[in-house]
Amino acid sequence: MAKRENYNDLYLFMLVVQEGSFTAAAQRLGLAQSGISRSVRELEQRLGLQLLVRTTRKLSLTQAGEQLYRTVQSGFDTLDTGLATVAHYRHTPSGTVRINASQHTIDKVLLPKLAIFRQRYPDIRLELISESRFVDIIAERFDAGVRLGPEVSNGMVAVRITPDMEMAIVGTPEHFRRYGFPQTPADLVRHPCIAYQLGDGSVYAWELDGEGKKITHQPQGQWAFADSYMEAKAARLGLGLAYVPEELIADDLEQGALVRVLQRYSLRLEGSFLYYPHRNVSPALRAVIDTLKI
Repeated sequence: MAKRENYNDLYLFMLVVQEGSFTAAAQRLGLAQSGISRSVRELEQRLGLQLLVRTTRKLSLTQAGEQLYRTVQSGFDTLDTGLATVAHYRHTPSGTVRINASQHTIDKVLLPKLAIFRQRYPDIRLELISESRFVDIIAERFDAGVRLGPEVSNGMVAVRITPDMEMAIVGTPEHFRRYGFPQTPADLVRHPCIAYQLGDGSVYAWELDGEGKKITHQPQGQWAFADSYMEAKAARLGLGLAYVPEELIADDLEQGALVRVLQRYSLRLEGSFLYYPHRNVSPALRAVIDTLKI
């Protein structure tokens, strides 16, 4: 096996060429010029080749020196790249982040935005758990949760992750052929409506905006769900009117599968917020927060 060359001398040789003189190289490294000159001279002796032509004005490379310089520069560039990659692993967040959110939020917000973690943060494991009920994220070992509006429990931080969200009352064309089109919120009492059931078992009263005056409608019908996705699906099946986020049924409206009514009364909600305990934000959770926030 051939004896390995002294890489330190090779590095000094490369630096002398890059700086254009022994003096400049010595100043850059904070070493004595005589020491650098001796190292390069010993390198030439070991190789049995002259690498540099020394004159009083400048240094120039011999043909052998030019070839060695290109080889050494390429080798150290590769080494620098490899070391930078290793440093990346040291600084790359890792671990598990558990987030409690609705199916709608996971599908429309979390998955699209966090998909880049596959390349950017391969050491982070993401657990996106779908639940519509409000949970105690600390007691149930979640790192964060998502809910509409910035109102969260004491000791929590809320970060907005979506713009304002508009609600929409929708039904199938067949539904409106049968029940007619409601002209005001009061007309909704003649329509079977799909209910959204909250975690405590109560039913969400539809909140509508009557020109600055809050109007509520208690949905009456055969069906109740704890997820906006299922409300929208039930509406597509003609089971009644649903009051759901507009973005959830935008394609259905465009294709004519669902029809929107009472648009001027629809509420505009403040959007979704990621909330988490103020203390102990791990690097992995910080990466999630920085990726989701708007």
